[in-house]
Amino acid sequence: MTFYDKTTNFELGSPEKIPLSQKDALPSFEEVSEAFSSMILSASGWRKIFVQSGQEEDASPEIGSSNTVLSALIAKVFADYIIHRCGHNCTVAVGIDARPTGTLIADTVLRVLAASGITVQYLFITAAPEIMAYAKKIDAFVYISASHNPVGHNGIKFGLNDGGVLPGTETAKLTEAFTALCKDASSIQLAAELIARCSPETLSKIYEAMPHYKAAAVDSYKAFTKEVITGSTDPQKQENFFTIIRENVKEKPLTVVCDMNGSARSLSIDSDFLPEQGISFAAINNKPRHIVHGIIPERDNLLFTAREMDRLKERDASVSLGYMPDCDGDRGNIVFWNDKTKKSEILQAQEVFALSVLAELAYLDYRTEGHNVKAAVAVNDPTSMRINDIANTFNAKVFRAEVGEANVVNLAREVRQQGYTVPILGEGSNGGNITHPAAVRDPINTIFALIKLLVIKDKKLEDKVKLGLFHRWCIKSNQEDKYKEDFTLADIIATLPVYVTTGVSEKRALQHIQSTDHAILKRKFQTYFEKSWEEKKDYLRQTYGISSYVAVCNNGTKETVDVKDFGISGKGGLKIIFNDIDGLPCGFIWMRGSGTEPVFRILCDVKGDKPTMEAELLQWETELLLQADK
Repeated sequence: MTFYDKTTNFELGSPEKIPLSQKDALPSFEEVSEAFSSMILSASGWRKIFVQSGQEEDASPEIGSSNTVLSALIAKVFADYIIHRCGHNCTVAVGIDARPTGTLIADTVLRVLAASGITVQYLFITAAPEIMAYAKKIDAFVYISASHNPVGHNGIKFGLNDGGVLPGTETAKLTEAFTALCKDASSIQLAAELIARCSPETLSKIYEAMPHYKAAAVDSYKAFTKEVITGSTDPQKQENFFTIIRENVKEKPLTVVCDMNGSARSLSIDSDFLPEQGISFAAINNKPRHIVHGIIPERDNLLFTAREMDRLKERDASVSLGYMPDCDGDRGNIVFWNDKTKKSEILQAQEVFALSVLAELAYLDYRTEGHNVKAAVAVNDPTSMRINDIANTFNAKVFRAEVGEANVVNLAREVRQQGYTVPILGEGSNGGNITHPAAVRDPINTIFALIKLLVIKDKKLEDKVKLGLFHRWCIKSNQEDKYKEDFTLADIIATLPVYVTTGVSEKRALQHIQSTDHAILKRKFQTYFEKSWEEKKDYLRQTYGISSYVAVCNNGTKETVDVKDFGISGKGGLKIIFNDIDGLPCGFIWMRGSGTEPVFRILCDVKGDKPTMEAELLQWETELLLQADK
C-alpha cells in the first residue's frame, strides 16, 4: 500500500517496498565511497547532491542505492547518539523541506530510527523553524534539507529540544562516527539490515499519524512565534502587543507579499498568521515543490517578489513589504515599497539585518524603559560594523563568532551566561535574523521586526509620551530632525549608519585558490600584507584616513584580537580592521576559506559612502591573496 499526503497528494512512501532488499541491488563499496566523498559535513548540517543523476538542478525524486546507504548510515549514527543521550524511550521528529528527493531519504531514515526503538513522529514537508519549535516538546529532530542549495541537493540537520541545530562539538561526534561507517565496506550490508528491521506495519503507523503531528507542529510553531515576536510568554501581554498591531494597521493598512517559490513555508503558518494580526497577505508560487526559479533568496531571485509587489501596488496602496524564503524556509530576504522612488526595491542582506537589530534593540528599550538592561548582540565576523554603531546607540555590546549559524547561536548562549540580554543575533552577511528565544533564522520574525518599527509609534500616557521605536532611535542617534509622524520604511532606512559592504553573492566576493592548508596560506598572506602595508600606508592615510590596523581571528565562538600570527585563524575567519587617525575603526577586509571546496570568501566593509575605498581595499586583498596562493 502506498501512502499519500492528503493536503498535497504527494506520495509519502510504500512500507512494503523495502529499499536495498535485493542483494543484487546493493551498491559496491567503490560506489558508496564515491557518493560519500562528495558530501559536505559541516557544523550547520550535512549535504550533497542526492538526486540519482548527480545533476544539481534535477528535480527527480530518485536518489539511487548509494545515497540510500548513506541515508541509512546517517540515521544509524543519530539513533546511536540520541539513545545514548536520552535513553531508549526517546522521541524524534523527522521532517523534510520541499525537495522531491526528501521523500525517499525520509523513508529510509524513518525505518532505521523506528527499528532502533525510537518513537518517530513524521511531519513530512515542514519549515525548519517549524520543526525546531515543535521539537522543544520532545527529545530531538532530524531535518532533511539542503537549505538554499539547488533542488538536486539535499542533506541532514540534527537538533535536540533547544530550538536549534546541534552545536559544532556535538556534530563533530556524529561526523566522526558517520565517516568511520562509510569507510567500512561491511556497512553496506549493515545499511540493508537496518532498513529491513522496520516492519511495514510500523512504518504504516508512522505514515498514518503524520497529519496529526504536522498539525501539532503548526500549532506549536504559531504559539512559539507569538512568544518570539512579543518577547513574552504571557498570553495577555502577547494579545496586548498584537492588539496594538491590529489597531494601527486598521488605520493604515499593510499588505505583505511572499514569493514562496515552492518552499516548505507554503505549508506553514504564513498565510494564516499574518492575516490573524490584521495584515493582508498575498503569495505567489505557493504550491510546495513548485520551484520556478533559483532557491537562494538573493538579488536576482528577489526580483519576482518585487515585480509582484509593483503589480499589486497599482490597485492596492497598502502593499509595503515582501519576502522570499529559501527551500527550508528559515532564510528570507526583504523587498520594500520605496515611496520616494515609487517602486519596489530589494534590500541588501546587511541592510535587512541592520534594520532588524535596530528594531529589536529599540523594542527592548521600549519594553524595559526605566530599567538597567545589560544588552548585547551576537553576529558573525563579516557582519558590517554598522551593527556596532546601532548597538552603541542603545548601549549594547557586539560579540562576534566565526561564520556559521550554529556558531552565532552558541555564542549568544555563552554571552547570556555572562549576564547579558541578547534579544537578537544572526549573520548579517547573509541577511535575516534570529530573534530570541528562537535559535534559527525566520522570515516571519524579520518581517515583524520591520512591522514593529513601522507600527509601534508614540503613545500619549497620563503623565508623558511613550516614544515609539523609530522616534526613540532618532533621538538616541542624534537624528531627531529626520523624524516625522507619517514616516515610512524609506525614512527609517535613510537614518541607518552609512557603510559600503561587499555583497556575499557578488563575483568579487569569491576567489578560487589552490592551497589546501589555510593556516600556511594566511601566513603567506601576512608576509605580503605587511610588506605592502609599509609601501602603501602613507597613501592610505592621505587618501582614506587609515592610520593603523589590527588583525582579528574568529574560530567557532572565540574571537582573538590583535593576532600576530594570521595562521592561527586556521580555517576560521581572518579580519584586518583599519583604524582612522583617532584610533577608531573605519573599515575592514575579511576572508575565510571553504572547508569543502578550493575557494576563499572575501569581503570589505567601509564606514561612509565610499564605494571607491571599498573597491580598492577589496582589490588589494584579492591581489595579496592570489600572490600568497602561488
